[in-house]
Amino acid sequence: MYSPDADGLLAEQLLRLTRRLHRSQKRQLESADIAITPAQSRLLRTVTHYDAPPRMADLAARLEVVPRAVTSLVDGLEASGRVRRVPDPANRRVVRIELTDAGRDTLRQLRTARRAAAEDILAPLTAEQREVLGGLLSALVDARPERHC
Repeated sequence: MYSPDADGLLAEQLLRLTRRLHRSQKRQLESADIAITPAQSRLLRTVTHYDAPPRMADLAARLEVVPRAVTSLVDGLEASGRVRRVPDPANRRVVRIELTDAGRDTLRQLRTARRAAAEDILAPLTAEQREVLGGLLSALVDARPERHC
């Protein structure tokens, strides 16, 4: 029989699993000597979703943060050589953010670390169990939350 406490337990298990995944990925990055924050990593991945270098405002909107937060992230990534600010060819007052070769290399290393962390976490599961888990997680990620009035 289903109980409301089961949802709380599932939520707690998901949080614990997410923390384990983050810790494992962090260890992978540290062993590869990659110094990057999770927020910087997210910004780098977000830049790749655009066909052309995005504006800072585009990144802020997609990341759902205030523009000042993006400025701080870009400052750090620019200082490490992973991104650069470039003027918009159509409007020189607009600044766009593009990945550098170092940024692309960092993204490759991040993907490798994420895969290794996932392999570590998923090791106890069979291929069939992984497929089922993937389907369940997709259903949760893709679900539109209902608005309760």
